[in-house]
Amino acid sequence: MEQLDMKALTDTQAMRLCGQLREEIITTVARTGGHLASNLGVVEFTVALHRVFDTGRDRLVFDVGHQCYTHKMLTGRRGMMDTLRSFGGLSGYPKPGESVHDAFIAGHASNSVSVATGMARARTLLGEDYQVIALIGDGALTGGLAYEGLSNAGQSDEHLIVVLNDNGMSITKNVGGMAQYLAHQRLKPQYLTFKKHYRRITGKTAIGRKFYRFTHRMKKMIRNSLLPCSMFEDMGFSYLGPVDGHDVKGLTHILRYAKELPGPVLLHIKTQKGKGYYPAELEPDEYHGVSQYHVATGAPVKSARLNFSASFGHTLCQLAGEDGRVCAITAAMQPGTGLDEFAARFPKQFFDVGIAEGHAVAMAAGMAKQGAIPVFAVYSSFLQRAYDMLIHDVAIQGLHVVLAVDRAGLVGEDGETHHGAFDVSYLNTVPGMTILAPSNFAEQARMLRTAVLELDGPVAVRYPRGGEGAFRRDSGPEPAVRLWEGRDITLVGYGTMINQIIGLKRLLEWEGLTADVIKLNDLSHLDEGLLCSSVAKTGRLLIAEDCVAQGSVGQRVAALLEQHGVLAELALCNLGMRFIPQGTVDQLLDLCGLTAEKLLERAKEICGHGEETTGCPAD
Repeated sequence: MEQLDMKALTDTQAMRLCGQLREEIITTVARTGGHLASNLGVVEFTVALHRVFDTGRDRLVFDVGHQCYTHKMLTGRRGMMDTLRSFGGLSGYPKPGESVHDAFIAGHASNSVSVATGMARARTLLGEDYQVIALIGDGALTGGLAYEGLSNAGQSDEHLIVVLNDNGMSITKNVGGMAQYLAHQRLKPQYLTFKKHYRRITGKTAIGRKFYRFTHRMKKMIRNSLLPCSMFEDMGFSYLGPVDGHDVKGLTHILRYAKELPGPVLLHIKTQKGKGYYPAELEPDEYHGVSQYHVATGAPVKSARLNFSASFGHTLCQLAGEDGRVCAITAAMQPGTGLDEFAARFPKQFFDVGIAEGHAVAMAAGMAKQGAIPVFAVYSSFLQRAYDMLIHDVAIQGLHVVLAVDRAGLVGEDGETHHGAFDVSYLNTVPGMTILAPSNFAEQARMLRTAVLELDGPVAVRYPRGGEGAFRRDSGPEPAVRLWEGRDITLVGYGTMINQIIGLKRLLEWEGLTADVIKLNDLSHLDEGLLCSSVAKTGRLLIAEDCVAQGSVGQRVAALLEQHGVLAELALCNLGMRFIPQGTVDQLLDLCGLTAEKLLERAKEICGHGEETTGCPAD
């Protein structure tokens, strides 16, 4: 689809375009699912930004990237939005490999100012000429990295623009009508134009520059007596705002002005999350990330079914009812981690720390040290940000902190930045860590009870996004259990991947092969006796897991067999050493060779079987 000439748009045309884009986002996300409310909130700002800057050369760095849909539509991808978040289609996040207009990958919060500062420094170092803009939301300001970036950027003297999208949290002090009036006056186009010409004229001579510095100091003194200085000005930014984030004309003017200011600039815009779609305006949090829905009502196309997150939340409520020391911690993911019920029933035992995973783990360590039992519910990909705290604050002292690791393994349409592909590897490097992997809701409830009320030290209970599979019985409290006995090959799995292993067992039976099927429940304490005796009997081992290869359970089992002198043909089936794109979980399992059918090919290779099959079992 042909790109619009954004620079040539009139204000009226720009406003009309905003309406069209908003409608397209509403109807597109209804079909594809995705992040709705956050994208609806930045339509006018994104249009204004593209009227002023050229993102093919200028660098626009998104924070998290939940709000990039309008940007994608304005950069040659409008006709591809129906492929959003689908396998082989558009990513739901900025992705440099997808377009030159996507300056940097995004998926986790609070890093945009740091990245933009680096880009601005590289620009100066290499003598190049382009603009750098960082977009960050008020929610991301709960992350400490945001302040590290702001502090350094403000003192850098580099020209960059930080746009603070404030759609809920109060950032500036409420200083009354006079302050609001002054802020409005100093952002008028006439005033900005006068200020620009005044700076240019006085900057031509030494006397003029001296006069400008004097008047600037006097103006600042008067303004600060009426309008308290923002923390951003204290950091070294030229602060502009707050301004209406839905006034495309006004935003265009202020962005043009910010573009010409020297040094670091912070533009504070006020927006409404879910703007223009009543259900999302009414409940913006509910419409942050959505599945397919009916546009007329906002109701989901498919009714929600019980999932691991909801099951976790229900069990944790039971445990908190039994023991008042049990607390729940979340990093701005209360609904996503299934903690709505807990927050309502146990408000004094519930703590939402914002987007601050490192702080959450350190705080949990402090709580545990003083006798509480903290349970931190966190997505696997976000727990990566707290690795240092797991080691330094929790593990060295052997503190009893429980990690409820949600979205472990492949998560689907959110892609590379959200797959829980690394927790098995990095958690196993932490001394004293116990890692439990339930395969269904019953096991999750039992393992969570064990983790919270029975074990000591750090414990992680990892479980996937979505619901349970066909295997629904509780296999028991042992670290590993043999589900079926066989003679030809040992099959090992854990979590919901056990369903693929069971499917593989059935396919092997049609090949005339029987399998020893071993299910791992504890990934940190491997049952050496069971594993070695099984593989010694069959001489062949296949392990399937949806994590990266390096540090996988398969590698550890292979090392274990080597140590015990057990020789075997091995097939270690995992995600490999790569980042997995977006797609449905079934599509990604197939891509990675982790479906029962693909695993059959690997199993036949190590069993020396030919390619011909004798048939397929009935469903």
